[in-house]
Amino acid sequence: MRPAIGTTRRTVLAGAAALGAAVTLPLTLTPGAAHAAAGDAAALRARWHTLLTGGPGLDLTDERIAAAVARTGKAATTAAKGLDPSRTDGLFEDLTSTTLSNHVTTSFKRLATIATAWAVPGTPQHGDTTVRDLLLAGVDWMLTNRYGPGHTRFDNDWDWEIGSALALNDASVLLYDALGADRLERITTAVRHYTPDPNLWRANRQIATGANRVWVSTVVAVNAVLRDDGDALGAVRDALSDVEGSGANSVLAFNDGTDGAAGTGEGFYADGSFLQHYKHPYNGGYGKELLNSLSRLLNLLAGTGWAVTDPALDNVRGWVVDGFDPLLVRGDVMASVCGREIARPSKQGHASAQTVVEAVLRLIPGFPGETGEVFTALVKQWIAEDTYRDFLTVTDPASLVAALRVLDSPVPARGPLVAHKQHPRMDKAAHHRPSFALGISAYSSRIYTYESIQNENLHGWHLSDGMVLLYTDDLGHYSEDYWPTVDPTRLPGTTVVAGRPADAAGQRTTSTADWAGGTALSGTTLGAYGMELRAYGSTLRALKSWFCLDDVIACVGSGIGADAGAVETVVENRKLRDPAAALLVDGAPAPAGTGWSARMDGVRWLHLEGTGGYVFPEPAGLRGLREDRTATWREINLKYGTDTPVTRPYLTLWHDHGDAPSGAGYFWLQAPAASAARTRRWAAAPPVELVSRSTAVHAVRRPSDGLLAANFWSAGTAQELTCDGPASVLVRPDGRTVTVALSDPTQLRSSVVLDLDLPGLTVVSADPGVRTTATGRGLRITADTAGLHGATLDLTLKRS
Repeated sequence: MRPAIGTTRRTVLAGAAALGAAVTLPLTLTPGAAHAAAGDAAALRARWHTLLTGGPGLDLTDERIAAAVARTGKAATTAAKGLDPSRTDGLFEDLTSTTLSNHVTTSFKRLATIATAWAVPGTPQHGDTTVRDLLLAGVDWMLTNRYGPGHTRFDNDWDWEIGSALALNDASVLLYDALGADRLERITTAVRHYTPDPNLWRANRQIATGANRVWVSTVVAVNAVLRDDGDALGAVRDALSDVEGSGANSVLAFNDGTDGAAGTGEGFYADGSFLQHYKHPYNGGYGKELLNSLSRLLNLLAGTGWAVTDPALDNVRGWVVDGFDPLLVRGDVMASVCGREIARPSKQGHASAQTVVEAVLRLIPGFPGETGEVFTALVKQWIAEDTYRDFLTVTDPASLVAALRVLDSPVPARGPLVAHKQHPRMDKAAHHRPSFALGISAYSSRIYTYESIQNENLHGWHLSDGMVLLYTDDLGHYSEDYWPTVDPTRLPGTTVVAGRPADAAGQRTTSTADWAGGTALSGTTLGAYGMELRAYGSTLRALKSWFCLDDVIACVGSGIGADAGAVETVVENRKLRDPAAALLVDGAPAPAGTGWSARMDGVRWLHLEGTGGYVFPEPAGLRGLREDRTATWREINLKYGTDTPVTRPYLTLWHDHGDAPSGAGYFWLQAPAASAARTRRWAAAPPVELVSRSTAVHAVRRPSDGLLAANFWSAGTAQELTCDGPASVLVRPDGRTVTVALSDPTQLRSSVVLDLDLPGLTVVSADPGVRTTATGRGLRITADTAGLHGATLDLTLKRS
């Protein structure tokens, strides 16, 4: 289906210049002055105070709210440990570095945590004058010794302009009445020294983009509220739309209209993709932080003369529905879009999804009508389905109050997501079925491999080499220390040259291959996905396909070769919930003890208890290994990692293609969550059959309904389907109806031409740009694919 694109940066370019002038300033502004009336400033401070604390009306008789307040007090007690303004080397005994800037940010964050408890009724710290005086002394220490015009920044600009500034702003709002004029002036001057402009950031004043633009805008906005500066609030509103840059780096408009020519290409796309740092998929990292900060800013500015009126604000619905919902799995965020955050221990345990839920809760009041109801239905579902980490028992008081209000609304929860969703603008796919979800991670000439900066995510080498992440009812699988302990050289689904690269090798590199993507049949859980793998740092090449056909994923590989090195394709690498989980090999149990290793020949099917089945219609030679793996978070993250060793049990299964293979391949059916009995039945009568595994085309057929799915790497034929070049195609018969879905995964072709050799077909409907002509044996389908960026086009036919 040709995508419906909302307001893009190209459309913003036409109207952004008039946007600022079109917004009426509040009547309370003094003509020609930059300061809001005192009442306006106080009201905005109170609004931000409520976002931080839940407001003065918390119902402490509600056990859930009382528990949230208790958590706030406990967090403050923890944050206050080691706080000593009499020290000369650091405000906190463990944060004394003058070369690591995150020590500055963490110091301010701890002060903000304590200040929150001081401001929340019902905590042990609430209103305590000793706590207040300690906080004021702490702020003074930081301004005197670390932060402000008299200090030279070091290490990471983010800490000075965003992290520290956000936390200091929050603490200042909470402590406002106790600050005094002189201290308030020191605070606001210090923040403006680092972050004076919502359009710019870094010491060399680069254009701020994506999440960074929203972060710096938030810093400037709260600083403006503290200073009663209406002009600065107007600049913040305009920065979100990038009025100054004629919309080139608007955070509200979709990127699709620019192809990165006017801006950096960072931000959201109409298909739900989100890119940051140019070409890194980052919905679960910077994307969620953009949503989180924007939700706060919209709350702050709503109903004022500085409210955001840009029509592109309507795109936020698409962000949530297409950019977050398909990437959430019962409280987890698919790791393929979390960037280097997967290497941070604080981001495991469904913490990232919590940020998304809190952000959407804040958005609901500002989006009345249908969009608000959609958000409400989603939030209800997200909260209900995460039984691993109960949102209501971990969130802050303000978000809890909002959540309880939403849960009491008459709008029903959306229900479990059952869908196949592809994100061609970031080379990712998500497949959701009632009993499992599966994510596929690729990269291409358009998208980077992985990100490893600031000494984080040092072992992300194969995160986009066809990694397949399976989500089952084991909701803690990718939490509980998965990322430091999993073998990073054998991630599930990948084809690799065995061996351990250097830390951060290949990060921020694109492929020389263009083919990555696929096609999805609208309204179904049917999709074809693939990538041409040209591995970084070796001569390894492979053609890889995943045909997601409801409860079965057909995995096909061909053209696997390398000039040197042992090459492997990883069928599975599972952290075991039960270390003794049974593995059946053609019905016979394999040894369940740690240390088991075997070479298995002629395998027809496997079943792993708690995970699902694997069927090999062509008997396969496989390797298997059970092991306990021990590591520390510091091994993958020098900045935020910890040194405590953790050990987890794993079972790994892989194809060994041998040394320096040429023309190797594979074919297996993955049946997530299937029982052993079903796996056995499917091994006897495979539900999907291989049609082609050449270097021209991968194709499979489902005998039950005749569905044909094909990835064409070049011109070729798969039974009744012939294509003139690279394409991904699904042909689904359903009675007298035949539906065709196709795309150009290279995103380079102006058109795709298919010959469908089925007689007696007439057109019922076709997406714009899809044309047909009769041939001697069927129809020729010509689809205009220029400018679609890999999106799927649909055609519905009828048999006579």
